Amino acid sequence: MGNAPSTLTQYDIEEVQEHCNKLFNQQEIVSLYQRFCQLDRTAKGFISSDEFMSVPEFAMNPLAQRLLKMVDGLNFKDFVAFLSAFSAKASIEQKAALIFRVYDSDGNGKVTFNDIIEVLSDMTGSFMTAEQREAVLTQLLQEAGYTRDSYLMLDDFVKIFANSDMKMDVEIPVD
Repeated sequence: MGNAPSTLTQYDIEEVQEHCNKLFNQQEIVSLYQRFCQLDRTAKGFISSDEFMSVPEFAMNPLAQRLLKMVDGLNFKDFVAFLSAFSAKASIEQKAALIFRVYDSDGNGKVTFNDIIEVLSDMTGSFMTAEQREAVLTQLLQEAGYTRDSYLMLDDFVKIFANSDMKMDVEIPVD
């Protein structure tokens, strides 16, 4: 599946299913492939940042620039694997791992106070001052047993999400 062929073989579909831990059935894989081909306007077999930004829901997301670092250049298998974290069938660990990658923008495997502040800034823009963001985050971290100097690892994110009522299930439009 290097350069995007016009159709998927049964082998391709099964390979993608394995790659995404069977979170999508065969028909969903075919629909996602059709959407992938629509986005891959240059038919190179991967989706560029510009092509991702053509999706209005993606472009309007306040975390779009962070997400672009994660999705730029994805081939079809990796595109489906990325989307699988949004599936209702995805595990807490899969969802937490995606969110962790959003916060861990430098990819060092740790999320610091400043990493979280940057995401909060992206999300709140001018609705909150830097001081307000820092105060809220400091309070939140203290309530969770952390300090400003703490750093969070993926396991911490998994624990936080496992103990919360947060939902990350979205309907993935495939048409």
